[in-house]
Amino acid sequence: MAIDIKTPIEFEWDSGNIDKNSLKHDVSSCEAEEVLINKPLLIANAIHSTENEKRFYAFGRTLKGRKISISFTVRKDRVRVIMARDMSKKERTWYETQET
Repeated sequence: MAIDIKTPIEFEWDSGNIDKNSLKHDVSSCEAEEVLINKPLLIANAIHSTENEKRFYAFGRTLKGRKISISFTVRKDRVRVIMARDMSKKERTWYETQET
């Protein structure tokens, strides 16, 4: 999936999403940013996009090698993380076959 994410990436963090993933999934906002900056990064269209906003899934690694799955959208050239969590076993297996 080709998506044009401007480099360097700017992120949109506010009270609605800054702590949500840390509290629910133990993934910090810094880790989510690392995943979207590091390679290999795999991006796919989300199945449940809204009419007004396209959503995407990203699969990648943190600097420490933690494999994270992220759903996000792009608003005015900024990436807004919707959800970030550890990859499921199925996602990890798929990701590992794609990165070689």
